[in-house]
Amino acid sequence: MKIRHSALVAAVAASTLALAGCAGSSSDQAGGGGADQPYRVMITAGLGGQGALAANAKTSVLAAKAGAQVVNGKGGVGGRQVELTVVDDGGDPTTAVTKLREAISSNKKPDLFLDSGPSTVALAVLPILKQNSILSFNISPTEATSDPKQFPLNFDLAPGPDVNNVAIAGYAKGKGYDAVGIIHSSSGSGEAYGAAAKKALSDAGIKVTDNQVFDPAALDMTPQLQSLKNSGAKALVVDAYGAPLGYLLQSLQRLDWNVPLIGQTTVSATNLIATDPPTGVLGTPQVANLVTQVFRSTVHDANDTEVNQMVDTMKSLGDIPSTLILADNFDAFQLVAAAADHAGTTTDAKKLAAALETGSVLEKAETAFLPRYNFTADSHAAAPNTDAYKFVAPSKIVNGQFGNPNA
Repeated sequence: MKIRHSALVAAVAASTLALAGCAGSSSDQAGGGGADQPYRVMITAGLGGQGALAANAKTSVLAAKAGAQVVNGKGGVGGRQVELTVVDDGGDPTTAVTKLREAISSNKKPDLFLDSGPSTVALAVLPILKQNSILSFNISPTEATSDPKQFPLNFDLAPGPDVNNVAIAGYAKGKGYDAVGIIHSSSGSGEAYGAAAKKALSDAGIKVTDNQVFDPAALDMTPQLQSLKNSGAKALVVDAYGAPLGYLLQSLQRLDWNVPLIGQTTVSATNLIATDPPTGVLGTPQVANLVTQVFRSTVHDANDTEVNQMVDTMKSLGDIPSTLILADNFDAFQLVAAAADHAGTTTDAKKLAAALETGSVLEKAETAFLPRYNFTADSHAAAPNTDAYKFVAPSKIVNGQFGNPNA
């Protein structure tokens, strides 16, 4: 998964946002609520969690609301106006499964299902979605979630660690770093990032001097960093999210090692680096050598029409509490609308999935979070080109974006 971590225990509440009231006039009659009904979309998120995880969930839901509003303004999905139902799953897979089953049995079966992570939620609901022929988009990729042989109706919106690290390797090579160390957490996602970084760097002809692992509960990473320093690393690729990132930066400062740091997307999703002291480390020596990987949409660009429309719509619906690296779900609506236009159906999930594997559909979809997804019949993983990424120094975040001159 990208940055969506351990399950949370929280109170469960459901709310429905009816973003428009009128359905279109298609002749489709199978699945979901039927073509004479609103296009029903269900999203689950850990809204009742604490701290960064709750903020990330709120951003994910806000992006979905904005995506629905934009598509409805263009006529909906195949002429059907989107009705978005938001469910607080607390990050708990059992709750997500329960709420999904309730929706299916209540004659309000969703036409489309979205999640907000972690990957345990996706892996719990995907078999049910498959059994009930429900199209889905997932933002916490695993090897299974992007495999069309296992889940032919699911597509991953968030790029996985393999794609992310190809971009990181290209950045490191462009900087002339010919010997790079890796440090990552021992979580499942951390191990995936570590393995992908090692492969991508090696494939790019860059020597991986050492690959160190830390326990997410650890308060000191000095031994691992000392080993990396001794290995001759000229730069470090770092995977760390939340509090562990702070402890890693403190350990590096204690070691007095002035080494360039390349942060994974986990780093860019940690508000610590974008917050002034005492609650953050922005502007301190701890981040003086840090650049972090983000998507192009996470960096302010006054000329990027699609991204600015996404940001403006999200702002109109509420404050954006975390970076736009959590705004994956905005694109779900643009993708399914383009697929419906191509397939001539809003209710046949198999035909919609086939359309999403078609290059012309992906080219037509007016996505903003990523410029292009490149799904294929063999892989439902998001596979953006390297120009979808940027590497930026920490800065204040304004409306979920780095580099805003109004910060």
